[in-house]
Amino acid sequence: MANIKSAKKRIRVIDKKTARNRRVKNHLKAVLKAFEAAMAEANLEVAAEKLHLAEKKLMQAAAKGTISKQAASRKVSRLTKRFNAAKAAK
Repeated sequence: MANIKSAKKRIRVIDKKTARNRRVKNHLKAVLKAFEAAMAEANLEVAAEKLHLAEKKLMQAAAKGTISKQAASRKVSRLTKRFNAAKAAK
């Protein structure tokens, strides 16, 4: 355990940031699962809505530094590619 006041504060700050990042990542997983479920059902209207929401949430997480901008862009790109392929197949 830290003895110095500034070190104690850093521990508190890190705990808050860790909790926030964990909440954001769990929310991202839920949003991505919803998109996957819509794609599995081949429901393209719902999948389009979920894709839009997923893109928004991924970019928000990247803007706050929870995930890297490259990771967010890569995930959005892959999701969009899957959606467009399913749309073209129909």
